[in-house]
Amino acid sequence: MSKKYITTAIDYPNAAPHMGHVLEKVLADVCARWFRLSGHDTRFQIGTDEHGVKNQRTAAKEGISPKELVDRNVPLFKDLYDKLNISYDYFVRTTDQDVHFPTVIELWKKLKDSGMLEKRNYTALYCSGCERFMTNKDLVDGKCPDHQKAPEEVTEENWFFLLSKDSKWLKKLLTDKNGYTIVPKFRQQETLSLIEQGLEDISFSRPKSSLDWGVPVPDDDNQTMYVWCDALTNYISPLGYLTDKEDKTYWDDAEVTHVIGKDIARFHALYWPSMLKNAGVKTPDKLLVHGFLTSEGQKMSKSLGNVVVPSEVIDKYGIDPLRFYLSHEVPVGRDGDFSWDRMQKMYDSKLRNDIGNLLNRVLVLVGKDGGKINVPEETEIIGDTWKKYAEKMNSFELSEALQIVCSLVSDCNAYIDKKKPWGLEIEDREKVLGVLSECLRHIGLMLLPFVPDTAEIISIQLGVSYADKLQNKGFSLEGINLWGSDKSWCAAGKPEILFEDLEK
Repeated sequence: MSKKYITTAIDYPNAAPHMGHVLEKVLADVCARWFRLSGHDTRFQIGTDEHGVKNQRTAAKEGISPKELVDRNVPLFKDLYDKLNISYDYFVRTTDQDVHFPTVIELWKKLKDSGMLEKRNYTALYCSGCERFMTNKDLVDGKCPDHQKAPEEVTEENWFFLLSKDSKWLKKLLTDKNGYTIVPKFRQQETLSLIEQGLEDISFSRPKSSLDWGVPVPDDDNQTMYVWCDALTNYISPLGYLTDKEDKTYWDDAEVTHVIGKDIARFHALYWPSMLKNAGVKTPDKLLVHGFLTSEGQKMSKSLGNVVVPSEVIDKYGIDPLRFYLSHEVPVGRDGDFSWDRMQKMYDSKLRNDIGNLLNRVLVLVGKDGGKINVPEETEIIGDTWKKYAEKMNSFELSEALQIVCSLVSDCNAYIDKKKPWGLEIEDREKVLGVLSECLRHIGLMLLPFVPDTAEIISIQLGVSYADKLQNKGFSLEGINLWGSDKSWCAAGKPEILFEDLEK
């Protein structure tokens, strides 16, 4: 069994989570669940980035300490992700002085010993929203393009990480077939173009007079670590890396995939591997970059009044319909749009009418014959669907994989309309319903990474033997995804409405 380690960006808890956070966590969870379903020993980690100027300033405005701010807001993230059925194995907090701090401090020391850290006086433009220093070429009309705000000019003494030294090495790493793969491919080209433009050294600390909420710089009482050495190191700190608690199982021995947004791609594609290389640590294997989520075709903005609140979508449609929408409508790497009208139409067509009605029609007919399931040896309906589905999932083309499942559902609906089993003699009817029941069993398995609760309910209603084990982290396709392989399955369960009619 091979090992997989998948992470997301850690969230900044200066405010409540938004739909962008949901998009990323659902994307990563689909991948993690697919890895497990494929038989891989998988670790899935998320967390919160709790230090930095934004939290320090937000807390000051509210008249509370930064620790009080993050301790209040972090549960908002954890509660939402638990509600969304995000199957993470570990939630890291960068304020954890027992788990996180030791690795961060040791990493800093190794980078200093390698000659990659240098203290300098300098003046630069600083964007507090991005938590980074910027150059004029980063700005649009003198403003940060992401926050629409002019950066402030800052003069101070900081430690710098000499990233420019690794330009050639980074280019080789990102272009080598056994190096660090960026998905989708066009995001790799964007990163390579940054190298071609020339990499600059990066500020790695701030004076305590500017930032005192963070990890102290070793052997320099006047400096606080800046976001890069602190936040990025979260991927290895819970593994005890560089300490006497070190467990390399899910780093050195696993395929490591980082799932992050396009706005922080450069940091994960350039800063992080360079840091690891100079600390003598293995670099990651894959960087999966997603786009942004707009609202009704516009950037989400409080001033426009178009911010989509995750809890409002969940309250109206439920957890799985939201997961399904984001997975189906937002191709990995591209921007996507949330539309209430599109959400309603997808709920009615794909979920309620196609999947829900297919399951109900089949089980009602099976029930009229006493609930017996006769699974045939094979069917042409499924064909090479599993092969196509697995290829898309393995290449992170998740929306296309989900569309393959939807096509199988459509084929089943067409099959039942063509065969009209309700008008057949019982022997012929049982054959048709056996084919449809087995197809639904496979549909449930394919839907598991995307809509786990729905997949479980489908399996329970069908009466398959493994239904209660479907969401266990050790559950995999091995031995069960072949046609008619569940030999103990011979009777269906009770049909119930899968997706309610919300218009009633």
